[in-house]
This record gives sequence, C-alpha cells and structure tokens, in this order.
Amino acid sequence: MAEPIRSLALISSSAPSLTNFRGPLIAALVRAGVKVWALAPDLDADERAKVMALGAEPVDISLDRAGMRPFRDLADYHRLTRVLRRLRPDASFAYFIKPVIYGSLAARRAGVPRRFALMAGMGFVFTAGDGGGGLKRALLRRGVTQLYRRGLGACETVFFNNKDDLAQLAEAGLIDPARGVVTGGTGVDLTRFAAAPPVTGPLRFLMIARLLREKGVAEFAAAARIVKAKHPEVEFHLAGEVDVNPGALSRDEVQAWQAEGLLIWHGQVADVRPLIAESSVYVLPSWREGKPRSTQEAMAMARPVVTTDAVGCRDTVEEGVNGYKVPVRDPPALAGAMLRFVESPERIAPMGQASRAMAEAMFDVDRINARILGAMGLG
Repeated sequence: MAEPIRSLALISSSAPSLTNFRGPLIAALVRAGVKVWALAPDLDADERAKVMALGAEPVDISLDRAGMRPFRDLADYHRLTRVLRRLRPDASFAYFIKPVIYGSLAARRAGVPRRFALMAGMGFVFTAGDGGGGLKRALLRRGVTQLYRRGLGACETVFFNNKDDLAQLAEAGLIDPARGVVTGGTGVDLTRFAAAPPVTGPLRFLMIARLLREKGVAEFAAAARIVKAKHPEVEFHLAGEVDVNPGALSRDEVQAWQAEGLLIWHGQVADVRPLIAESSVYVLPSWREGKPRSTQEAMAMARPVVTTDAVGCRDTVEEGVNGYKVPVRDPPALAGAMLRFVESPERIAPMGQASRAMAEAMFDVDRINARILGAMGLG
C-alpha cells in the first residue's frame, strides 16, 4: 500500500511556470489537503506572492534551466538533496528536464517516499534538428538519455502530455510503460479563457511561443512573406521572448522580420488573452510539442488553428473542422493553409466554434488535474 501524501515538493527550474503553468495543479493539491512547497530558482517578490496566494510555500533552490554544465548541475543536485532532507515531504513532483532528472534523483537520495515526474515535452535534444549542430545535438542526446534513464527510474509514475512521447521513451527502454500516465495536456481554465467573437477583418494571424527555431518561428515569418505578397493588408503577430535554449533565435533576426514589415513582435506578454481575442487564427508551426498550452488557450477562446502534423501538435486539429495541419518546416504549405482563411473568411467562425468545443472536451484543466491527483492516490 502506497504511503498517503500529506506534503509534496513541486520542483521546477522556472519560477514563473509555477503559477503560469502549474497554478491550477497547486490549487488542486492544496484543496486535497496537501501541504505544497513550490521549489524554483529566481523567485522574486511577485512570484512568491502568487505562490502563497495559491496556498503553497515558495522555496528557493539553485537549478540551471538550460545547457549542460556538469559541475554546476552536480552542485545543484547536492544542494537540492539538502533542501529536500530539511523539508521531508511525503512526495516530490518534478517537471522540465533538469528537475525531472536531478530533482527526482535528489528526492530519492533524500528519502522522499513517493516520487512523480511530468514530461510536458521532449525538449531540444529530442527534436529533429535543422541541419546545424548535428554532432553536438547527438552528444547531448546521448548524455540526456542516460540521465533520463536514471531520473525517470527514480519515479513511481511519470505523466506525459501525449502518447507518442511515452511510446518513444518506452521503446528506448527509459521507462516501463506501465508507469506512464497520459494526461492529454496541461489544460486550460475554460472560464478564464472564454470564447471571444470572431475577427474577420483585417485578418490577423497570431503565434505565441518561445523564440526557438524548433517552434517554427522562421517558417511563420517566411509564410507571412508569401501571404503578404498577395494580401499586404493581412497582419501577422508574434508574442514571445528570446531564450537561452541552444536552439534560440537571436533578437536581431526577429527584429529584422519586424523591420521588413512581415510581422508585429509583441515580446513577452503577461496576459495573452487580449492578443488572442484580437486575432483571427492561431498558428503554431512547431517541429514537436508535448501538447502546446498556447494552442489549447487559443482553442478555448474559439480560434481556428493552423499547426504542423507533428507529435503533440497534430492532436489539436481535426483537419478541416477546427483548422488545418501542414508538414513540418514547409513555409509554402503553411502559407497555403493561411490563405484558405484569407480567401474564405467565412471559415473562421464555425472553425473557431469547433475549437472551443474540442477544448471543452479535451483540455479542461480541472479534469486533467483530477486525472493527475487520481493517479497519485489523491482523487
């Protein structure tokens, strides 16, 4: 019989993600009577206040978000072990690559009885490259694979946003598939992200993502060039900030697209709802995702979707019903899908309604979190 969970350490490598991505999960755990410590680096006063407002206690840790710095990572692992020994939680729940690896291993070493992890996506090294950095990516993948084997092996249950990621890791021998649970996504607060009236003029295509090559940002700009050559009045909006990830675009590249008049760059946006409400169609030409939260939010707000036929992305579109799927890294095909809306704007409203219906059926955050808590014995 598994030990009951009365306290839990939620381990992240990004302080803003605690409330932005896991806020509803924290609230659900607190409502279930669990004492929650929210562990992350770089907790500022604002993030601390948000965590405490959910009923959890913020705890500072040292953990690098990206890059391979073995000595730093080893030191962080030892520091995290000490923190967990001091807190003595009944369970740990780690998400993002380094927390899943080092957080789960530290929890086992610290004697935390029950350990869980969430694989929201596979990350940079498991995403097909663009022809650059092939050897470096291959070496990173080999190293990360071995670390995943150990980190995931320390967990009793690992949650996945899609079945393809679970199948890939199981096939590689990194996890027993019996220990994997597919949640279907991060989920969306369907009340907060309410359906918005369709926007049909001028047409506005919106993309929200970290500015990484694997998110398909360059393809979005290239497709914008194709569409605007025929319909210069169409607008393309991009929200997101440059990143420390090895696959990040430079600020100069994005600013050059803006200077060319291809797109309007909004930078990092705290609340994406106004941008989604002002858009006509949501676009995410990513090479691979766990299950993109931005797409889930756009669907909840009744926006049609154009995305790639890639892992995680393909699950958000029923072809011709709520949007269109295109091949990965194919700007002409992406432009062609967008032109279908430009040339037939009457598609926008019914496809948007279909997106909302799909979000209600698939991405209700309360249902998804109930699935997670149930697997943890808290349902």
